[in-house]
Amino acid sequence: MIREIITYPNKLLKQKSQDVEVFNENIHVLLEDMYETMMSKNGIGLAAIQIAEPLNILIINLPNQDDKQVKEDVIEIINPKIVDKRGSTLYTEGCLSVPEYYEDVERAEWIKVEYHDRNGNLVTCEYDGLMAIAFQHECDHLKGELFIEKLSYLKRKKFEKEWKKKLKGKK
Repeated sequence: MIREIITYPNKLLKQKSQDVEVFNENIHVLLEDMYETMMSKNGIGLAAIQIAEPLNILIINLPNQDDKQVKEDVIEIINPKIVDKRGSTLYTEGCLSVPEYYEDVERAEWIKVEYHDRNGNLVTCEYDGLMAIAFQHECDHLKGELFIEKLSYLKRKKFEKEWKKKLKGKK
């Protein structure tokens, strides 16, 4: 089922998500809903809080070498932890909760992570490139943070001014 993605400045986006303790059918349904919702908006990542579910769950589905996103490639990540990170990279990020806004954000270039899959199995992986960036971006959501908070003071002020204009135009 496609769910509504909440957008900035919705206060739910500032909420810290909670760890999943029971890996059951409800979690599987949520993961399926998250996938359908993300794909309906052409996203590559989605945190559960973005559909108003304050659980430490995120999904990432990067395009393959044919520039297509296929369901078999989706990574379902529950209770993620970044246990190590190295380097620094700049990437132009966007967000389904801050639609049509893109800005350069500095992130770690390489990360080592631990998380659980949909069945509760512990997974340890190392990521770099876009996968590392997407993982960090989505983990920020679970902590109640948005990528716009990583902008410089001047860029953030400019964003706030443009965003207010955009919201007024929708009314």
